[in-house]
Order: sequence, then C-alpha cells, then structure tokens
Amino acid sequence: MTPAQLRAFSATVRLGSVKAAAADLAVTEAAISTHIAHLRRELEDRLFTRTAGGLVFTPGGLRLASRAAELLGLQDRTILEVRRAGSGRRQLRIAASSLFAEHAAPGLIELFARRAADLDVELSVHDPQRFGTLLTNRAVDVAIGPRPATVESTTTCTHFLNYQVIAVVGADHPLAGYGAGATELRDQTWLLGPSAVGRTGMLPSVLRRLSVPDHNQRIFQSQAACVDEAKHGKGIALAVAFSVAKDIAAGDLHQLNGPHLPARGSWNLLSLADREAPEAAAELRRFVTTPRATQAMLRGSGVTAGRFRPAIHVTLWS
Repeated sequence: MTPAQLRAFSATVRLGSVKAAAADLAVTEAAISTHIAHLRRELEDRLFTRTAGGLVFTPGGLRLASRAAELLGLQDRTILEVRRAGSGRRQLRIAASSLFAEHAAPGLIELFARRAADLDVELSVHDPQRFGTLLTNRAVDVAIGPRPATVESTTTCTHFLNYQVIAVVGADHPLAGYGAGATELRDQTWLLGPSAVGRTGMLPSVLRRLSVPDHNQRIFQSQAACVDEAKHGKGIALAVAFSVAKDIAAGDLHQLNGPHLPARGSWNLLSLADREAPEAAAELRRFVTTPRATQAMLRGSGVTAGRFRPAIHVTLWS
C-alpha cells in the first residue's frame, strides 16, 4: 500500500464517489480507480461496490477506511515532526471545546509554552464529539473539553478543572434581583456563544433542561459578546462564573437563580496513551493538574503573538 493509494481510497470513502475524490485530490478519475484497483488486488478484497444508492463497503473496506485515516494522519505528523526536528522546534496541537478555548486556554497555553523555548502550540476549536476521531487519526495531540460518555482503552482522560455556568442579566433587566421559574426563563431571549450549538457540552445541556425554544436563542461569535449584550439589557447570557465575577461584583451584571442553575461542569484532557502520544502531550497532561496551571486558567491574560500559532476555523450558521 502506498500513501497515494490510501489517500485515493480515503477520499472516496469520505466523499462517496470516485468523481468527487478525483476533484478533491486534483487528479483524474482514472488515477483514483487505478489506486483502488491496486488496493483490491493487494488486499484480495472488493472493498466496496457501487449501487443505485451509492457505495456499499465490505467489512474489509470499512476496516481499511478506518486504518487509512489513521495511517495518513500518522504520516502527516511524522513529516511535520521531522521538519520541526530539523529546525530544533517541537509542536503541540490542541483541540478544544469553544468554551474552554475562550475562557481557560489562553492562560494555560501562555504559561505552558513559556516553560519550553522550543515549543510551538496550535489551538483549534472542534465539536467534542469529534475528539476521539481527531486523536485516533493523529490530527491533534491533545483534546480538552467535557468528559466523553465513553473513553477508549487507547485513550487517557485526565480531569483537571471544575467550573460553574450561571445565567446573568444586566442591572436594568426585569428579572434582575430575584429568582425566576422555569416558564419565565423559557420565554426570555437567551444570548449564547458558539458552545451552545450542537448537542454536546454544558450550555446545550442547560438549554435542554430548561426547554428553551430555538426561536428564543440568539447565537453570537463569542461568550464575551453575549455578556456585553446582557449588560445592555438585551436578554439572558449563560457565562462561566469566574469570567464574570468582576462584572457581578461591580453591579454591571446580576446572577439569576432558578431551576437547573447554576450548572456544574468539568474540563478534561484527552490524549493517546504515553507510548502513542508525543512527549509534549504527556508534559501538558502532567502540568494541567498543578496549582500554577489552575491559577493561569482562571486569571490568564493571553498569549503573545510570537508564542501562539492558532489554526483558523470558520463556523457558519444557516
């Protein structure tokens, strides 16, 4: 098996057709078909058949699809590591939930990266449901967010920080200063960040428990934007408690008490077992549970441009 053959097969699996795979890889359909034919002969398996409803994969084809993504991810990582080793630098790729990325990641990365002059850190935001796949395919080295429902035997899960999500309103909001019932909360406008989108995580869980209808939810680019709107009396914002403590103390925001509020969550670090994970991932797993790391996450001031290498991800809502 060659990398070109695996890429051709992986693209066909991902996109559902040879034609789409050829367009994605900028090669001819004949090239894709040739690569797949070589795999079929070598593995003595049809891998998939074409039907009116699309491609139907054999058990062997499904197994190869999983292995192909893993092998290609390992190849990409090896190329990157070799290039980095030649320049005397290391790289740590972190996938994070949007809530952690906004509120706790900057302080953690700043302090951790400062400990090693040869380390670059890349942070990308992903749906926590994809963490397992990203780690298995070696697309990232570490994933940070809510604890998954199940943890694979090849993955380690380290709990390191508990937090509270509270509901806040501006000082002039009608609900400021007293508790509200479930029905009253449900009928309000809710100001929400990207972490409220989807089914996984603390914010979606709170919204489901309160049965807040979609037409009462307003999604903003960040939690900070939601809190700013709440200060102006535009609705209720869900916020991580430590991030708005100063605003509450100053009287700019008021905490609402009600059913399912405040909600308690935790952040966890996922990585492959020590034998599979890069050295920097193991270092971060040990460091993230220390008092210094906790203090940095709660009080961090951000990372200098020279130390941080963020990946750019764009999320669209329709």
